[in-house]
Amino acid sequence: MKLLFITLTVLQSLLATLEQKTLVSDFTISIAEQQAQPITYTGSLAMHGKQFTLSMFNMEAAYDGNTLYMYSEELEELTLSTPTEEELTQTNPFLYAQALLPICQYAEKVVGDKTQITLTPNDQSAGIKKFVLRVTTATLLPTNIEIHETEVQTTTLRLNNARYTDETPSFVIEKEGAFVNDLR
Repeated sequence: MKLLFITLTVLQSLLATLEQKTLVSDFTISIAEQQAQPITYTGSLAMHGKQFTLSMFNMEAAYDGNTLYMYSEELEELTLSTPTEEELTQTNPFLYAQALLPICQYAEKVVGDKTQITLTPNDQSAGIKKFVLRVTTATLLPTNIEIHETEVQTTTLRLNNARYTDETPSFVIEKEGAFVNDLR
């Protein structure tokens, strides 16, 4: 029982920190299948609670707590929508981990200065096989997230130069001259 308490404490401490501070980071996301070359993308993000900004490709996304803003530079189009809780959970890996807590087995392992938290759904029909989160233990900065969707497909998010800040960026996108597609 002690292992479960420690795991939840580290994960809950990380989630509580994300409610109080803004996580800012560059990232690399890789989608790999067992025998295929991984597809890799880079970008940057800022997260504060449920709010976030994300820049990747020629696209920007932001969520201010009510509205999801999606801007396509190529199309010069700004789309506004009201996302569902499920859509937010799929967009924010930390909300995803929080949603998995009640339906998972927990395991924790400390390796060097990092804590590895593994969430394995009790019911394998939950959509994933395993969620692995690595956190720098002393600072509670996440460094790596692996989502094993199937036995052969894994999505890996590596946070580079991650840091917490007390500054809260704007979670609204405004683009002068862009076509606005308001779906709210």
